[in-house]
Amino acid sequence: MKKLQGAHLSKPITPDLLMTPSDQGDVDLDVDFAADRGNWTGKLDFLLSCIGYCVGLGNVWRFPYRAYTNGGGAFLVPYFLMLAICGIPLFFLELSLGQFSSLGPLAVWKISPLFKGAGAAMLLIVGLVAIYYNMIIAYVLFYLFASLTSNLPWEHCGNWWNTDLCLEHRGSKDGNGALPLNLTSTVSPSEEYWSRYVLHIQGSRGIGSPGQIRWNLCLCLLLAWVIVFLCILKGVKSSGKVVYFTATFPYLILLMLLVRGVTLPGAWKGIQFYLTPQFHHLLSSKVWIEAALQIFYSLGVGFGGLLTFASYNTFHQNIYRDTFIVTLGNAITSILAGFAIFSVLGYMSQELGVPVDQVAKAGPGLAFVVYPQAMTMLPLSPFWSFLFFFMLLTLGLDSQFAFLETIVTAVTDEFPYYLRPKKAVFSGLICVAMYLMGLLLTTDGGMYWLVLLDDYSASFGLMVVVITTCLAVTRVYGIQRFCRDIHMMLGFKPGLYFRACWLFLAPATLLALLVYSIVKYQPSEYGSYRFPAWAELLGILMGLLSCLMIPAGMLVAVLREEGSLWERLQQASRPALDWGPSLEENRTGMYVATLAGSQSPKPLMVHMRKYGGITSFENTAIEVDREIAEEEESMM
Repeated sequence: MKKLQGAHLSKPITPDLLMTPSDQGDVDLDVDFAADRGNWTGKLDFLLSCIGYCVGLGNVWRFPYRAYTNGGGAFLVPYFLMLAICGIPLFFLELSLGQFSSLGPLAVWKISPLFKGAGAAMLLIVGLVAIYYNMIIAYVLFYLFASLTSNLPWEHCGNWWNTDLCLEHRGSKDGNGALPLNLTSTVSPSEEYWSRYVLHIQGSRGIGSPGQIRWNLCLCLLLAWVIVFLCILKGVKSSGKVVYFTATFPYLILLMLLVRGVTLPGAWKGIQFYLTPQFHHLLSSKVWIEAALQIFYSLGVGFGGLLTFASYNTFHQNIYRDTFIVTLGNAITSILAGFAIFSVLGYMSQELGVPVDQVAKAGPGLAFVVYPQAMTMLPLSPFWSFLFFFMLLTLGLDSQFAFLETIVTAVTDEFPYYLRPKKAVFSGLICVAMYLMGLLLTTDGGMYWLVLLDDYSASFGLMVVVITTCLAVTRVYGIQRFCRDIHMMLGFKPGLYFRACWLFLAPATLLALLVYSIVKYQPSEYGSYRFPAWAELLGILMGLLSCLMIPAGMLVAVLREEGSLWERLQQASRPALDWGPSLEENRTGMYVATLAGSQSPKPLMVHMRKYGGITSFENTAIEVDREIAEEEESMM
């Protein structure tokens, strides 16, 4: 690092003043980072990591189902509108916070220590999600290995796990076409394989009696955690290279499944069912809420993953451009996945002689029951099954990398002296602890606990965290100050669109989502099983715990200050003295005065003399300082 800095001092780099900071290439990339924290080895690492994080399992098994149940093609109207109001602005806000400070979800609250509890709430939420999300990856691994055979095990009845209700759903045909099957009184082999063999749910009487641990699921979960650990072993240096495969290969498989799907007989029937516009649905508030929920959870805002990834960027990385690439790419991927899924479902409905809506499902029901059943109807079914589950594996791993990196980064940034030199060991301990906590999900009744975690761990608590973050940055820290920070970092200020969304539209939309989720609360269920009252209460407490982190953090921050209660609140809400860019060479303008040992009345000029002339970055800082001085004069 000293050698690099010496080279930088001996030959100062003066970018073209006509270029914006974010367009100046990869010159002296390593100078822009703290050496002991780690960094991306290239700009593409960050972009692919964000794409892999956002494009996950929900794009395949939630978006297509939500689209067809909420107006088909008409659903795209509220979907893209909510993307513009909530998705893009909140995505950019979280990336800006991380990149400007180069800090994780906990330490970033130097911006306003009063709200550090929001960072703790993020960690709690992402920790709970990581536990059950890796269990889903374990299910995918189980099916991936099961596909390595000449005949898929869920293709026929007659196995030890099948019951008398099992019927191979392959509609019989005569001269008049397919004869409809009565699907309500029978069970498909794929459904019994999933529930009675993979889950062995008949061994549990409910969530209160989980039963025995399933050794095969236990080993798959262990393998899933080993894969995750090996990929994050060296932090973003290793995971940033893995995503070159895990973030791009799913698109190749999705394209293959799409081409195979649309060439099947009856495929157009499924696609028509998926996208036929039903504009009368737009008059229902439920459709707009569903669109906002899909955007909110699909982009992964509030989990801390975006903030963590951006914290490893160079200070002048063009995250404005990256925001639009990732958010729009995520939306287009969801739509394409719908074509791939519903083309196969259309073929399946024609083969069975039943309407598409009788075979269409969402969530695990689609991934582990319906689509595997459809695979058995295709030639070379093990090959297509393997491709499908390999796609799900790569989609899931990217998101899991982000969850673990968020936790590790947040804690090591809080205790850098102790944990940063031993980051690999600490990552391993986190993986072991989460594996042990996830063993409950490998039992006969583990699916009940997974549903409970899925319903409550990141529900209303996550919305409260995001609302708090948005209000703390724009109202407490100040929208003008935040925009100045972005100006210093990117060379331009966010326009009226971003300001309006951050100040009014996004918080109001999230508040509406929160109220809707409370008013329309429905108890958890899995199939015909209804969760007992104590399980519901446990789930609600799980969500409330993350919310309570915020006032608890406020209490701690106030107690650390001195003076009256109002004085303590004011002091705790102000940015910490060392808030700002993490590296000295990036602390231009007003932030130079906050450097340790700075005694100069004109620290910006000292900074420019030290680092070699005036660049376009310093010009930006001078503009920011001038604006601050003009505002102070006008107030006097």
